[in-house]
Amino acid sequence: MGTMHRSGAPRRTSDNAKVIITTILGIVFGTLIGITLPSLSFKIDLPSRLISSLDGKLLSNDKSPEDFGSRNFPEIYVPTNPRGAELLPPGIVVAKTDFYLRRLWGEPNEDLKKKPKYLVTFTVGLDQRNHINSVVKKFSADFQILLFHYDGRTTEWDQFEWSKNAIHISTRKQTKWWYAKRFLHPDVVSAYEYIFIWDEDLGVEHFNADKYIELVKKHGLEISQPGLEPNNGLTWEMTKRRGDREVHKDTKEKAGWCKDPHLPPCAAFVEIMAPVFSREAWRCVWHMIQNDLVHGWGLDFALRRCVEPAHEKIGVVDSQWIIHKVIPSLGSQGKSENGKAPWQGVRDRCKMEWTMFQNRLADADKEYLATMVKG
Repeated sequence: MGTMHRSGAPRRTSDNAKVIITTILGIVFGTLIGITLPSLSFKIDLPSRLISSLDGKLLSNDKSPEDFGSRNFPEIYVPTNPRGAELLPPGIVVAKTDFYLRRLWGEPNEDLKKKPKYLVTFTVGLDQRNHINSVVKKFSADFQILLFHYDGRTTEWDQFEWSKNAIHISTRKQTKWWYAKRFLHPDVVSAYEYIFIWDEDLGVEHFNADKYIELVKKHGLEISQPGLEPNNGLTWEMTKRRGDREVHKDTKEKAGWCKDPHLPPCAAFVEIMAPVFSREAWRCVWHMIQNDLVHGWGLDFALRRCVEPAHEKIGVVDSQWIIHKVIPSLGSQGKSENGKAPWQGVRDRCKMEWTMFQNRLADADKEYLATMVKG
């Protein structure tokens, strides 16, 4: 028993020392952790729904996540960013947009089952709804439909199922070129390969939009229109449908009308009733549209300035053709003045705009050339 007593004392002393040393180390380690923890950053990957839930709770408790509310942003100036966005990091800048319809729920990257490739616009009044309904059926799901309503009536179009997926923009008594200038900026429609800017009175019994696009691509047309039925509302020989070919790019006009066979109206020319633009051509054409010249008269003769060589890249698609029904619906939106019928006042304005546009373009050319001489 004595031996056991003598050997137990050193063992207890050793155990006590271990406890003391362990305690001291624990205190030192805890102190170090306490000092260094605020400077450490941990990254934990949590499910997005859980993060959203946490964010909602933080915001509901008037607490701002450090990375959003109180984080100091770096000083940034990127001169190559779009004008006005120089203070933003390039990775957050979204310079272009589209007309894709989005859901109000779910994952954003799951919103679109299919992205339309092309944009089709019609400037319409409700009286032509049944006709437009038949026209829209000629365009597949690859085409986004956009209606500009000049009579202010939009909800009535929901009788057609396709209308519920269309874009509707309404301002009373405005023309398609007024709408195009304000709502079809090149950065808004850049998601679409081709942009159709059509009147509402076009018969499409002999037209297929998908086949039309195939032909435009095949023949390298940047600006085009379908051929017109020769016996309905034809003004120019260039836009008359030819039955013996897919596409034509030039024609013969009345004597003295064409000083150069590669210039309008014998070539490099389409009318403004049913033009189709590539997105590259439209970026140029949009800038040429005048804010106050709303009818677009004269624009057809100047389209050639936006593509080179124009006599090769502007043409008429003959094998997919349309009929101009010549329904003066927009003319009735005019106002009777000085004893003139509403439609007559609209027509007088069209002619006046044609002269004004020609003069502005000529003056702009002179001003540019004078600047180059001085330089």
